[in-house]
Amino acid sequence: MQQACIAIIIILLTVAAYLAMVKLYKRFPLPFLIPVLTTTILIVAVLVLFHVSYEGYMIGGKWINSLLGPAVVALAYPLYKQWHIIVKHCVPIIGGVLVGLCMGMISGLIFAEAFGIHHDLLLSILPKSITTPVAIQIAAGLGGVPSMTVVFVMIAGFSGVILGPMVLKWLRIRSSLGQGIALGSASHALGTSKAFEYGELAVSMSSVSMTLCAVLGSFFGPLVVWLFHI
Repeated sequence: MQQACIAIIIILLTVAAYLAMVKLYKRFPLPFLIPVLTTTILIVAVLVLFHVSYEGYMIGGKWINSLLGPAVVALAYPLYKQWHIIVKHCVPIIGGVLVGLCMGMISGLIFAEAFGIHHDLLLSILPKSITTPVAIQIAAGLGGVPSMTVVFVMIAGFSGVILGPMVLKWLRIRSSLGQGIALGSASHALGTSKAFEYGELAVSMSSVSMTLCAVLGSFFGPLVVWLFHI
């Protein structure tokens, strides 16, 4: 009974924090005030302040986490509605995803080499632009550290969501197709959540890009390691 009460309180507080951050973002739509980022920081701060362990939080957090699967499946609806556009533009979509995926991996390698990062961490950075579950498997297969890969994936996601809109504006990319491909291939699920601000087509393209990055990344990860003799 006590655990059930703790779970309910954690769920309510997490949802309340997120809704409050959404309201704040609508009032002040600044890149660094995106709800996912601010809610994460707020929750971490509360856990540290009140000395609540990760395991303690996950008593209720696991129920919120279980909604991730249905949320991903729900992305099939905008895909279905925009299917004719996806088929019509399949070549630029695949091309854009390939460029985004390769740039994501190569930029990670350049960063790692420039700062003399250890070999294990270098392999952990490689799949940073791929959605977490797949990135973990790729990193493990390459000999990286999966737990560090999660950190790099989150950094890539947040940085893409914060800087992505600025880059899109600077490059004058107004096409929902291009916006969705850019956000999905650079920032995976977080980019897809950001794509909702650009319309249904952008969400569909971002979802497609995220999925293609996961599939193609499984092949390109080992290929990049082989090509660059990592």
